[in-house]
Amino acid sequence: MAEVSHERLVETQFGARANAYVESKVHAQGADLIALTQLAQDYPHGRVLDLGCGGGHVSFHAATHVQEVVACDLSTDMLDLVAEIGQRRQIKNLTTQKGYAESLPFADGAFDLVLSRYSAHHWRDLGAGLREAARVLKTDGRAGFVDVISPGPALLDSFLQAVELLRDPSHVRDYSRAEWEMALAAARLVCEKTERFRVKLNFAEWIERMKTPPVQEEAIRALQQGISGDVRDYFEVRADGSFCIDVVLFVTRRLDAVRLSPD
Repeated sequence: MAEVSHERLVETQFGARANAYVESKVHAQGADLIALTQLAQDYPHGRVLDLGCGGGHVSFHAATHVQEVVACDLSTDMLDLVAEIGQRRQIKNLTTQKGYAESLPFADGAFDLVLSRYSAHHWRDLGAGLREAARVLKTDGRAGFVDVISPGPALLDSFLQAVELLRDPSHVRDYSRAEWEMALAAARLVCEKTERFRVKLNFAEWIERMKTPPVQEEAIRALQQGISGDVRDYFEVRADGSFCIDVVLFVTRRLDAVRLSPD
């Protein structure tokens, strides 16, 4: 079997499923999407980066509040579809740009606001991606990140990472809140606030969206049936395989902006 880079694996996994992510209810709606894009209301004349845009839902929502949105992703198919939908909806202030989170093709301080939703758990290097987000952010700008998070304890973490990887081999890690906070601090991003959400995943839709092979789907169901009651209760695993996950929004500013703020 020919070797495939992680970035190529991510592009292959999601490029072929671009339409599924545009149509996904989990991605197209939700309190976490509303909370993230509400940040854009503070930047009516601002330039916004949607980092790891996927199906473009953050871009479409933010575009109604700001001057310009740049949707960035490593999947050409995703970007083509986002551009097509933007044109169809007559969104004039939306452009697309291919790029990797760890090496963004933008100048320092290019954006007033950086937004990212359900992308970071696919990045090869979370720290590098956050440092790049901080680099392209203006000194007085903000960055908001939404992602699935690990509950933390190993008993629960092992189950979450296992089912994520079985479903999608491009999965890297759902980080815990503590891991996120450490990575943000290392990237010199100061967390202003966090907000937690509980999201239910319909098993059939979750599997279909990624076209998970039957053998891996069966492995996930076997794992669900074999876990302890503690794990089953935490994730609220149902008879049909549906379960719940934790999602957190981190709203941040650059450290130098905080230091320059008056007491």
